[in-house]
This record gives sequence, C-alpha cells and structure tokens, in this order.
Amino acid sequence: MAKDLYGVLGVPKDASPEDLKKAYRKMSKEWHPDKHKGNKDAENKFKEINEAYEVLRNPDRKKMYDQFGSTGNGQGGGFNGGQGFGGFDFSGFGNANTGDFGDIFENFFGGRGRAESRTRGNDRELEITIELKDAVTGMKFPLRLRKLVTCSTCDGKGAEEGTKIVQCSTCSGTGQVTRTVNSFFGQIRQQSVCPQCEGSGQIPEKPCRTCKGDGRVQDSVDVTIDVPAGIDEGQTLKVRGQGDAGLRGAESGDLFAHVRVQPDPQFEREGADIKSIVGVPVLDAILGGTIDVETVHGKSTVQVPEGMQPGQMFRIRGKGMPALGRTSFGDHYVTLNVKIPEKLSRKEKKILEEWKKERGA
Repeated sequence: MAKDLYGVLGVPKDASPEDLKKAYRKMSKEWHPDKHKGNKDAENKFKEINEAYEVLRNPDRKKMYDQFGSTGNGQGGGFNGGQGFGGFDFSGFGNANTGDFGDIFENFFGGRGRAESRTRGNDRELEITIELKDAVTGMKFPLRLRKLVTCSTCDGKGAEEGTKIVQCSTCSGTGQVTRTVNSFFGQIRQQSVCPQCEGSGQIPEKPCRTCKGDGRVQDSVDVTIDVPAGIDEGQTLKVRGQGDAGLRGAESGDLFAHVRVQPDPQFEREGADIKSIVGVPVLDAILGGTIDVETVHGKSTVQVPEGMQPGQMFRIRGKGMPALGRTSFGDHYVTLNVKIPEKLSRKEKKILEEWKKERGA
C-alpha cells in the first residue's frame, strides 16, 4: 500500500510550502536519531519524514504524487490498484525541459489516475493569537466560524421529507465512473469520481429544497478551541469534526488552528524556559539580599548572593513554562541589571568617599 506522504508530515493535502517546511522541521527534530539513540523504529521514522519532504517540496514530484500516488521512482510507495505502472520511471517522457510526465499523462487520462471520493467534508485552517499568560495556564479560545454545516431541514440526508435515498444511476452505486482511452501505452482504463453522486454511490430521489440535495448549507457557528498549557508559537491544534460537514451525512472534516503567541514585553521564552532582566540595587548586589522576581507564575522571592556582577545570571527552578502534555516545568533565568543611583545625599557621598579611601588603602 502506498504511503500517505501528507500523513507522514501531519499536514493536509492543500498545505502551503511554508506549512510543509514548518511541519518537516518539527517532525525531523522530534524524531532525530540523536534523541532516540539505538531506536531503529525512530531511525526509520526519521528517514520516512525526510523522504516525504523531499517529494512534497519539489513542485514536479509533488504534482506527480498528487496525481498518481507516486513520483515514478519508488517514492510514495508506487502505483496502486493493480492497474498502475509499478515503479516505472516516467522521467524520460512529457516536458522535454522538466521531464514532467504529469502533464502528458493528464492529457491522456483527463485528470487523476484513480477515483477519490469527495464525500468527506473539507478540513478548515485558521490562525489564532494568544498571549503568553494564556500559554502558561491554557485556555478555551472561542471563535465564530463560517463553514458548511448539516442541513437542518433534511437532517443532512439531502432528500425531501418522505422521499428516499436511491442508488446513483450514473455509476450504478459504485461512486466511480470508468472510461477507456487510447494512448501510446495501448488502451488504458481511467476511473474517476462520479460527477452525479460525488463518490457516495447514492443520490436523493427528490433533493431537499433547502440544501439542493447536498445535505449541508453555509452557516456561522460558535467553536471553542481548547488551548493546552505549554503551547508554543507555530504549533497546530487539531479539532476533530469541526471542519466542513460531509456530503449527505458523511464524515465531517477537521479544524486546524495554527497558534501564534504574542511577544511579551517582560519575558523572553526559549522552549520551556523563561528569561527576564531584573533591576537590583547596587548595595544588594554587593552585600547580597532578597529581591522579588516577577515570573510567569507570579512573584517569587529569591536570595541574591553577595558580590553579584552586572549581567550575571541565576536560575529559579521550576518557574518557567509548563512542558506541553507533561507535569514538569521549565526554569526561569534572571539576568541582573545593577541599578546605580543617579543622586546621592551629602551623607551618602561622605560614606562612599571613606569607602573609596578604604578600598584604595
């Protein structure tokens, strides 16, 4: 069986080149052999991710894979169905400049090399923006989404009340239509999605007056996305069943929410760790003392050891971001900014002058 290269990278078929690159970077980092030393399955997974990206990042190879489920050189698992061309290399045919066989194949076959049902609802994608504090605690993100929903008049069946769903006469219930075309390979049979029933094999006897037999209509609905604690910039959340409704009661698509986290003026995030700069009075830096540090979890009182230098960093354990899907937390790294007073009283100046003489001695 051919591999689903989009599934390997965890992206939909209409993913943009940027989304493909982002998914590849995330997956390759997660499955890098250095993180799974001695794990053969992880090595194979890493190799699979790289092979999938090499195909999908190349427009010509991606086009061929989208059409035939293969790139013609063994990538993508070869052709399916027992009527394909196995691992035959078509690079010598088609466009003389690009070696793209897809165009000439499409001219002969008129489209995809195999039928693909369109009854499942389309996936939907959107972008949500949250604040850093929401990424710390997690949140429920409400939004209003316009999409295809199940028709309430016919309850998604596509038929008028009291009428039946019958077998499609165009494809005899198979959901596919077949035609034979001549090519320099000989006669080739092409299967494609039935245009009448769109691959379902059934049609309403009398179409619903509201949805015209589709079983779904456009509407605005309220959707709530559960944003987990520890979510990071660029990660994607999948909400099952919140894409477009399927044709005449078929499975709904999914909703993919790409998360953006607004930069915080006080904190800098690096994975699960947080960094910040804290001002410390010069005497506390010299003599040591306690200071209050603002963390993403609130104020934390810490002890500053004597002799701390400007720019020196110390760590507050467990006061960083929550690790996504786990109970552990990152750390908070504090950089000291020693504050020098701009004005001194006469008494302060006298004390410092004496101290200066003492240090000089």
